Order: sequence, then structure tokens, then C-alpha cells
Amino acid sequence: MNNKTEPANNVLCPNVPPAQSFDSPKMAVDRLVEIYQTSSQFLCTHFAAALAGDLPKSRVRAFYPEVRITTTSFAKIDSRLSFGHVSEPGTHATSITRPDLFRHYLEQQIDLLIGNHGVSVTVGISDTPIPVHFAVANDLSISVPQDGAADFTLRDFFDVPDLATTNDDIVNGTDKPKSDGTMPLAPFTAQRVDYSLARLSHYTATDPEHFQNHVLFTNYQFYVSEFESYARRMLNDPDSGYSSFVSTGNVEITTADGTIDRVDKLPQMPTYHLKRPDGSGITLVNIGVGPSNAKTATDHIAVLRPHAWIMVGHCAGLRNSQSLGDFVLAHAYLREDKVLDDDLPVWVPVPALAEIQIALEQAVEDVTELEGFELKRVMRTGTVASVDNRNWELRDHSGPVQRLSQSRAIALDMESATIAANGFRFRVPYGTLLCVSDKPLHGELKLPGMASDFYKTQVSRHLMIGISAMETLREMPLERIHSRKLRSFDETAFL
Repeated sequence: MNNKTEPANNVLCPNVPPAQSFDSPKMAVDRLVEIYQTSSQFLCTHFAAALAGDLPKSRVRAFYPEVRITTTSFAKIDSRLSFGHVSEPGTHATSITRPDLFRHYLEQQIDLLIGNHGVSVTVGISDTPIPVHFAVANDLSISVPQDGAADFTLRDFFDVPDLATTNDDIVNGTDKPKSDGTMPLAPFTAQRVDYSLARLSHYTATDPEHFQNHVLFTNYQFYVSEFESYARRMLNDPDSGYSSFVSTGNVEITTADGTIDRVDKLPQMPTYHLKRPDGSGITLVNIGVGPSNAKTATDHIAVLRPHAWIMVGHCAGLRNSQSLGDFVLAHAYLREDKVLDDDLPVWVPVPALAEIQIALEQAVEDVTELEGFELKRVMRTGTVASVDNRNWELRDHSGPVQRLSQSRAIALDMESATIAANGFRFRVPYGTLLCVSDKPLHGELKLPGMASDFYKTQVSRHLMIGISAMETLREMPLERIHSRKLRSFDETAFL
């Protein structure tokens, strides 16, 4: 039997199934999909009619579906697991968007909940309306006009995004239980996820469904052509496990000789995806230069719950013993980027993650064919400083250089600390392997001729190290890479 939610002010809502308990993760997600598709189609139909002049007789509203679990026991959970269980008895719930896109993730997380607590999950509708902008996002035949462009006032008939409730309170640890005591089940609410899905399409010019579980960030477009060349080699190898390559504009090829037309204007953060059928492939994002871009990219990619992200960019070497082309494996970060200070105070340590560090060091050994003490010829491990001033060299050196020396920093860039800090904040395993492109403190500036030779010899090798590390991490059990080091006292059950 279906129910119909109709508030007292005669709001028009879709008929959706009533709340129901499930012991099967697949059936639970099937119901989430049913509710979401019914609700979003309901909004799309009425919105399209309104644009055509057939205004609804009352407000039109549909709600996100939700997953809810109630436990009454402090039962001991496998202490090795950092996710898949709630931290204390009570009711935990989360609103859900795009269950079709997140099916594998949702089934995985729900299965762990049911198995660890021995109780069913309940699927029904949440109390959060779906903004019409997000409902129509996947219907290419409909677009929401600018405010005032339509013949009716949008907010009089449909719900719009509410930034007051689209925040990072859960991941920042500042969220408060609802008035009925319900606690969060996932790190992001449905509206926060929808907001980022829309932003991802805008900034990267690729749809969210193309993103893979392993994300490489770079700050130079030079890496893209190398990534495409590698992708084509993989598509030419039937045993590689890779199935397609996606370029900007959602251009997808499945064969090594597939054609990719070059776009006239690149998006702000050009993104490319070497896909595997299970989503365990590799995504490369050129975030450009600066901590603001690094924060923007990771703020939005985080809602996709990747298994790891790694920065493979260029940096300034700070030690006289370094040479252009040397690698830097970050094991600590000096945060002078400032963009995350309000979300993650600078006194919060951002630790190196052993699983990522080992994978990166092993990848450097494999690609350079050096190991042990000999590896020190081409790689240093130490603190990476990230700043927000691209021309920091032009300022008085006494202050900045003294701080860099006191911190024992060996390299400086503008993105790595931001990416690591947001990885820590969002519980996404992170790492950094940089390549020295200049040594400003020692008179070796990045000049055009030097840069050209440097890029030709180093870009391919650097990228291959990042790819090799990701392929190692792909084989690692999920419960190992998502370790307890990234979890706080009271964590959500979902990754």
C-alpha cells in the first residue's frame, strides 16, 4: 500500500512506498532507487508543465529517501574495522540522493551495518525536500531558468537549494543530533552530495558517474597527454582490466585508436578517467595552481567517497642537496595555505598514512629501479610546505625562509597540504609525491628552456609512479586502507 505525504497547506507530493525494514542490502537499495526516481520524476513532470504554462494548483514537493537503523546494544564490534558500525546505541539515519550512482557503495555499507549489528535497516522518506534544481539535473530536456526569467516565481511552487542546511558539519565534527535524538549515519547529507555533484560537472566537464575510486591530482596540464597515452596502451591490452577512457566533455573511447576531439576551451579543472567496470580505475584531475582550486576540487570529489587521492605535482626544492627532477615524498605538511583554517584548525596534525607512503615508495623503486640507500639519490622524504602566495620569493626572505628551515621543510608548493588536510577532514586516504622543478633559494629558477627539457624527461616517469602506487592500493583490502587513523571519537557508520 502506498502513502502520500500531504502537509496541512495542501502540498502536492508523489505517491511513494511506506517505510519498510530490509535484511537484504540489495532490496534496500532497490527501494531507495524506487523512491528517488519516483520523487525526482514527479518534480520534473510538474516543473516541465509549469515552464509550459500549466502552473500547479499548489506547492509541489518531494522528499529524499533515507536509510535508518536503530540499535539498543553496546555490542562489541571487530576493533580492526573503522567503519560499518555505529558508535553507540540509538537511531542513526541519513538522507540519500542518486542511489543509482551510489548503488555499490550503499549496498556495501548497508551490508556491513546489518552484519555487524544483526538488525534490519529501514528505508522510507526523509524530512528533507529535493530542490527542483537537483531533481532536473539528470533530465537534459529541462533546465532551470534564472530567477525572474520564468513566467512564475519559482520558490512559490518548488523547493530550491537551501545553503543553510548544505554544510560540512558532520565531517567537521560540529553536527548536533536532531531534536528526536537521531544521529547521522553518513558523512554527507543528500543535499550536500547533490550540490557537489552539480559542481563537479561544472568544474571538470565530466559527469560524476565517470569518476573512479583512485584520484590523482596534478598542477600541470603536461601530465594529461602522458595519461592519455598510458590509457591508450591499457585499452590495447585485453588483460589490463581497463574498459574505457573519458576526456573532457564526456568523450569516451573504448579502443586504443579511438578519436578524441580537442575542445576549444578547457574547463577550470580538466579531468580524465581511465575506467574499470567496478569503478576501481584512475581519475586524473588537473586542479591548476593554488590552494583554493585544491580545496574546491577535493570538497566536491569527497562526496563520491574515493578510496585514495594522491598529489603528483611540481614543487620548489628547498635543499641544496636536491637536483631538478628529484622526487619528494611528503611525510608531514606545513600548512600556510590558509583556505582550510576555519574547517580544520592549524593545530590539528595531518599525519602521513603508512599504507599510502609504502605504496608510493615502492612505486618509485619500481619505476627508477633504485632501492634502499640508492633511492636517496633521487628521492627525499620530509615536510612539504604549502603557501598561498605564488610569488613568495619576491617578499622579504628572512621570515618565510626562517619558518621553512625551522619546520625542516624540504619542498614548497601551493596545493599538497590542502589536499592532505581535506583528505584528513573527509576521511579519504591521501598522499603526496612531488617532483622538484626549481630551486629558488639556490638560484635555479624555472625558466622556459629549462622547464621544457625538464618536463620532457620527468613527466612520464612521475605520472607512472603515481599510477603504479594507485594500482597497488587497488589490491589492498578496503578495511586496511580506510584505517582508524582517519576516524574520530563519534564516527558515522558509512565510509
